[in-house]
Amino acid sequence: MSLAWNLKILISTLLLPPGNGLLLIALAGAWRRRRWAFALAACGGALLLAQSLPFVAGRLIATLEEQNPPLATTRPAADAIVILGSGLLTAAAEYGGDTANERTLLRTRYGATLARRYGLPVLVSGGRLPPTRRTEAEVMAGILQDEFGVAVRWQEAASMDTAENAVFSAAMLKAAGIRRVLLVTQAFHMPRARRFFEQAGLTVVPAPTAFAGRPGTSWQFADFLPQAAALHRSYYALHEWLGLAWMALSPKRCGQFSGVCPPENPDTRP
Repeated sequence: MSLAWNLKILISTLLLPPGNGLLLIALAGAWRRRRWAFALAACGGALLLAQSLPFVAGRLIATLEEQNPPLATTRPAADAIVILGSGLLTAAAEYGGDTANERTLLRTRYGATLARRYGLPVLVSGGRLPPTRRTEAEVMAGILQDEFGVAVRWQEAASMDTAENAVFSAAMLKAAGIRRVLLVTQAFHMPRARRFFEQAGLTVVPAPTAFAGRPGTSWQFADFLPQAAALHRSYYALHEWLGLAWMALSPKRCGQFSGVCPPENPDTRP
């Protein structure tokens, strides 16, 4: 992969769990003779513990999910459905090659449900990241057609991140005269994805799926015990908040690899 990609992975690893806590502990070990080393190590351990508690992870991810409630059952004012990819399982022996990972499959399934419910045309978006051999768009289109019986009208297969999902998908849709879309992605990812698509000049009706914050439910004793699944949810929540912070600092957010940016004054006419 490119230097930019590897640098992005390194920075995210150090800022997000479990890397953020491990980094503090490693720094404390490197300067263990300093008075503050023990306090730094304790902070690193406490950070890892907090991020692995279901209660903390649930609240973190809920702050994102609460920004876009589930789609109402009434017919939305949209002319197409856009489903965003989120990675593949590589060389899955039981499928004879690459297939959708859990996140991509959740989005694809909900997109299929909406397509059957409202009869809207579908665009799938996602390029190919090594070591995969197929694009996310190709895999998603195959699953929609073969497993859900939903035809895909457009495959946007060049994007490498959410910013490029938005720019490249918007270009395809505008060429077809479409400017209002149902955007399908996981609930925690929707705030950032929605902003990118609106910057690209589309009117977005959020269609979030896979809510994990458990709003309105009572907490159990186990929710205050460390769990690997909770650490995973904390990772995604903090990843999105870091992404939103970066967007705020750099309003004109371009694609990570192509350098393609949303237009300066996107045409948002109906």
